[in-house]
Order: sequence, then structure tokens, then C-alpha cells
Amino acid sequence: MNEKYAVKLFEEYKIRTKWDSEKEEYYYSVIDVIAVLTESKRPRKYWSDLKNRLKSEGSEVSENIGRLKMPANDGKMRLTDVATTKQLLRLIQSVPSPKAEPFKQWLAQVGNERIEEIADPEIAMQRAIDTYRKKGYSEEWITQRMRSIETRKDLTAEWNRVGVNEGIEYAILTDDISKAWSGMSTKKYKQYKGLKKEGLRDNMTNMELILNMLAEASTTEISKAENPDGFNESRDVAKRGGSIAGNARREIEQETGKSVITRKNSENPELLDE
Repeated sequence: MNEKYAVKLFEEYKIRTKWDSEKEEYYYSVIDVIAVLTESKRPRKYWSDLKNRLKSEGSEVSENIGRLKMPANDGKMRLTDVATTKQLLRLIQSVPSPKAEPFKQWLAQVGNERIEEIADPEIAMQRAIDTYRKKGYSEEWITQRMRSIETRKDLTAEWNRVGVNEGIEYAILTDDISKAWSGMSTKKYKQYKGLKKEGLRDNMTNMELILNMLAEASTTEISKAENPDGFNESRDVAKRGGSIAGNARREIEQETGKSVITRKNSENPELLDE
């Protein structure tokens, strides 16, 4: 099953999803959906009680719910209950909520947008740009962010070519690059910026984005030149590629007298240009 992780926004809420390109189906985190519909501070407890009630009523909805690994608050991949669009629509009927109808409309919109994006990937890029603008990011920052997405795609394509597996191996190599250029793992970098579920790159300054891009682009070029065999050899390449950006960071800091790594985040996106 070819799956792609994503976070979809419903109002101010974040819904974790996975797209299965073979089945052409979205899987949604049930806990996230319950949190939206009920606004409960304990969505897991609410969902546990609801499952028991549905089971006692003879409903097959909860029994057909699957489980997939998704990114948790701590950044690790953890099993969570997931549901397809059809399953969610049936589940929503069991949750009294004023958000039920708007959420149904949102589900239909998400599915339609995915079909459009498959047909024309530029649509996905434009939607991302529009979202960043609404959040208050500058045009300069958005340009750098779009470039960083392309740089990351080139890197993951290269990893795929040399036999690196998606998931944990990608995460380890990403950490190797991050440590080599910034001095911190991805998890510690996020903690330094006060982040939880938020994406690290969406909270980087222009300079942080540029150096991260340099680290990933350097790793890609070294890999293309040396053709490492799989994950273990790619780790050495990742560390060396990240070190190129790490050296650049230290030179910049020496010349400017201030740290490139900052605590700035998207709470004040206008500060990310400074």
C-alpha cells in the first residue's frame, strides 16, 4: 500500500490523514475527528466509550475501523484508529455535534481536491501557497518554502533510488542531516522552537530554510555521485551532506555574531523574515 502522510485543516483543527494511492482512498485519524466534533479534552476516552456503546447496540462501524501508524505528538509513529470517508460519515451520525454537517462538507471537499491534485500537481502547490498567505507568511518566505519542498522531493527520490525505505529509515537519515547542519535532531529542534504537532520547516526562518535546503541538496548530489548501497551507506552520505551546511552555518555565525538557529516560529510568521 503506497501511503502518503498529511495533515488536513478543518477550521483551526488538524486532522491526520493517509492517502492510499492504490485504493485511491483517504484514511483519517478517528481520534482527531472525535476531537473536532466533540471539542472534548479527552477524545480518546470519548471514542473508547462510543466504541463500547456502538458494539452493545450491534453496530458494525467500530468493528470495521482499522489501525495505521501515524505521527504522534512526540514525533514518533504510533498506531491509531483510522476510518475511510464512508466509515466516518456513518460514525458522525453517532456523535451529536453542531459541526457534523460542516464536517461532512469538508470531507467531500478534501476528496475532490485530492482528485484534482492527482490530475494536476500544480494545483496542490498553489493551494499550499494560498494557505501560507492566509497565515501571514511573506512572499519571500513562501518562495523559499516552495523551493525547500522541491529540494526534499529530489532527496527522497534519490533515497528511493538507492534502496532506502520510507518511514523509519527516512526519519533516521533526516535526523542525521539535521544534527550535522544544525547541531540538533529534528525532535530537539522542534522542542527548541516550542513546537508539538507543527511541521519544523513551516517554522524556520529564511536562513534556516536555506541552510536546510543546502544540507539536503548536498546530500542528494553526493548520493548521485557515489551511489551508496541502501540505508547504512546512505547514513554516511547524509552526515557529510549535512556537514556542508553545518560549516556554512558556523561561518555565517562567526561573521554576524549571532546564531542562525532561532526560537522563532509561525506564531509570528512576519518574524521569520528577520
